[in-house]
Amino acid sequence: MKKTNVLLGSAMAAALSMALQASAQGGPAPVPKFEHEKCYGIAKAGKNDCQTANSSCAGTSKRNGQGDAWVYLPKGSCEKVVGGSLQPRQG
Repeated sequence: MKKTNVLLGSAMAAALSMALQASAQGGPAPVPKFEHEKCYGIAKAGKNDCQTANSSCAGTSKRNGQGDAWVYLPKGSCEKVVGGSLQPRQG
């Protein structure tokens, strides 16, 4: 009976780890199908779409409003957002 429990536990752990791995962010975010622009300086920590000065992957910004982290927004809306910029800023 104990072997069965160990085998069942191992199978459940493997299934959970595969599900977590599949949902993990990595690489650039997919390009949206709408007309878009990159908006710098407004992403929440860990919610950027891609690329900062220190990383080339999505979800890697270290703090809210990081000047070199960007997100996709509909074209023409970035400069309407407080703190939004079409060009990266230091920090």
